Amino acid sequence: MSVRFLEGQQVYLRPISLEDTDFYFSKLYDPETRKLTGTQLCYTIEQIYQYIERKGQDSSSLLLLICVKESDQVIGDIALQDIDHYNRNANIRISIDVKESRGKGYGSEAMKLLLDYGFGIVNLHRIELNVFAYNEVAFSVYKKLGFKQEGVQRDALFYDHQYHDSITMSILENEFRLLHEK
Repeated sequence: MSVRFLEGQQVYLRPISLEDTDFYFSKLYDPETRKLTGTQLCYTIEQIYQYIERKGQDSSSLLLLICVKESDQVIGDIALQDIDHYNRNANIRISIDVKESRGKGYGSEAMKLLLDYGFGIVNLHRIELNVFAYNEVAFSVYKKLGFKQEGVQRDALFYDHQYHDSITMSILENEFRLLHEK
């Protein structure tokens, strides 16, 4: 049984380990995942191994895998990164890489788990994210979670022969608590 760092009704989040290198490497080559995350570069398995190794030593970020409770299947990853303890803010990102797991609420639950951890344990005040304008499903989910649009970085990503806007969104601790009180 895997370590369950944060646990919800449908999913749990666990630390990534070097044994997860093959999964993490293979997900980088799924065309839909690449587009949704804006991944442009090509990586070797050795680079991914080193990335996971560095993340394990980085105190300004937390990289976790998202697993389905019922099957222990890894379906994606989520990260709280660029943690700034002085200003009490951070960035969050998520990727649901198994297509069959999209649209089932797993990502929303994983986000709630990590937001609750960020606000309730790490003592953050503000958590932000960026979403590409073509990812309308994710934008809608983030709004339902309580994120507010702050601005648009015009033509921030060049992908598939064209430029795309990146939307900056954030949620404050009091907004999160009002929407998601236990």
